[in-house]
Amino acid sequence: MSAPHAATESTPHADRRGATAMLALGALGVVFGDIGTSPLYALKECFSGAHGAPLTEGNLLGVLSLLFWALALVVSTKYVAFVMRADNDGEGGILALLALVQRLTADRPRFAYVLAILGVFGATLFYGDAIITPAISVLSAVEGVGVLAPGLSHYVVPITVGVLAGLFFIQRHGTARVGALFGPLTLVWFATLGTLGAIGVAGNLSVLAALNPAYGVAFLAGHSGLAFVVLGAVVLAVTGTEALYADMGHFGVGPIRLGWFAVVWPALTLNYFGQGALLLADPAAVQNPFYLLAPAGLRPALVALATAATIIASQAVISGAFSLTQQAIRLGYLPRLRIRHTSAAERGQIYIPAINWMLLIGVLLLVLGFRSSSGLAAAYGIAVTGAMLVDSLLIAVVMVFAWRWPKPLVGALLAAFLVIDLGFLGANAVKVVSGGWLPLSIALALFTGLTTWRRGRQILGARLQAETLGLDEFLRTLRPDITRVPGTAVFMTGNAAWAPSALVQNLVHNKVLHQRVVLVTMQTAESPWVHAARRVQVQPLEHGFWVVRVHYGFMQQPHIPRALELCAAQGLDLDAEDTTFFLGRETIIPTRLPGMALWREYLFAWMMRNAGAAAEFFRLPSARVVELGSQIDI
Repeated sequence: MSAPHAATESTPHADRRGATAMLALGALGVVFGDIGTSPLYALKECFSGAHGAPLTEGNLLGVLSLLFWALALVVSTKYVAFVMRADNDGEGGILALLALVQRLTADRPRFAYVLAILGVFGATLFYGDAIITPAISVLSAVEGVGVLAPGLSHYVVPITVGVLAGLFFIQRHGTARVGALFGPLTLVWFATLGTLGAIGVAGNLSVLAALNPAYGVAFLAGHSGLAFVVLGAVVLAVTGTEALYADMGHFGVGPIRLGWFAVVWPALTLNYFGQGALLLADPAAVQNPFYLLAPAGLRPALVALATAATIIASQAVISGAFSLTQQAIRLGYLPRLRIRHTSAAERGQIYIPAINWMLLIGVLLLVLGFRSSSGLAAAYGIAVTGAMLVDSLLIAVVMVFAWRWPKPLVGALLAAFLVIDLGFLGANAVKVVSGGWLPLSIALALFTGLTTWRRGRQILGARLQAETLGLDEFLRTLRPDITRVPGTAVFMTGNAAWAPSALVQNLVHNKVLHQRVVLVTMQTAESPWVHAARRVQVQPLEHGFWVVRVHYGFMQQPHIPRALELCAAQGLDLDAEDTTFFLGRETIIPTRLPGMALWREYLFAWMMRNAGAAAEFFRLPSARVVELGSQIDI
């Protein structure tokens, strides 16, 4: 009789293990797609190109040792063991980390400002990476066509362009239908990586000596100048590491760690070492050791599988760019952009047309300009290492202010992280002239835009506040004989302490007020999610005025009509058919008033003109929206 009882008790544990395994399977395609396609080009670039090392046994074992320990120290230790502990209510990623750090340092405004600058620049580096990753991944996979039939090499670029264009064109339809295949297909990819690598290692077990870090240290010490440059190619093995942290909110820490330690890390290690064994036996295979590791009869299938894997990796990066953009909008670093939800079931399935087309143009220009994965490798890495450096600095702040770890321990860990990060960053600095300038230019341009928008909104808010009445004063001076018309007027405002300009203009020009006036201000929390029970706060005022404060997390999409329905429980019952929404639309007039440089004011004015419609952003019914414009000098 005890066996059924034991089986019943074990069921919840089995269910949890099964759920974790399924989430880990899903994470393979989304989280590990980028880092999982690095074997296509990482080892090859260490021994080819203008900065490649001579292919000798000692150099090969040294480079393999550096590849293995880069994965061990950067991914397994820094990100999996430390960075992934710093979740912001379950969410990860550099902007979520920045929001957490700003909350922790709110009482130190100058320090918080410096950290904000660092965090925003780290976020903009991601966009440079997001343009290069699809280009180098798909291009390196399609280059297998040239291995199969050298006479077809001139078709590599056109095929790559076609694959990438198709990928971006289907974004508006969402990826929910094919997304279910990403995990299983990526599992097949990693199984193939591990199997090919194991076969290669079995042919020359001496390559396993590179697991000893002494070989990596000897390579660095014996070839200091050359080794420093080769580190710029070694870092290609850890590109995509940020995704482990950024996608925590979708899959959770446990499944991501399970996927890394049980599948991804072993498969990557075996494949790199298998390629190394091949190069020891046949140095001529350095032209493309990944494809030449496979038997000739299997290479056509491997090209197809690699292309599918790089498409999945590219999709993960594109989705990450959409998610990061949504966070930046909600945190006030970008103007409103049109965001479409492509799935009714998955809240993270979004599509941002402006970002999609900008990425497509950038990716195609890279493919057509560099024309090979080796050419793109010269541009790849500096954005990744820059973002890793920012992560190290921000996580140290979390260790001190949130985890309360001893400062000497934090200092020692930060020093260790910085040695690695600065080593990789310095090695990639030599790539600036040959292509690294591109992601840096993209990051600097976006950084300028994000900080200009943030500062411009602050100046605009101060100008509006200076030109309008405080709400208390407005209510005190409100004439009792003013004409009141039936219905409810809802005015969106950034600060409920001040009378919205649209309210004042409506009163001045139309000489009327509605029977009930509701001022709605939306506040974005520094946490990703706000529960519906804490969505609204209702405050009744005199003269039929109400103030409603609506709270959303930075990962949530606002829906003001739905939020207003929650007000009924707090005494404010609104009839949707009898409610009119009033929005203010400001036209910016750049001047030489103190605030920003004139060119930044013109940039801010352009961003304001091209911002998405507020009615669409707040999900307001278009037939019940009235916009009132004004001109503001800044």
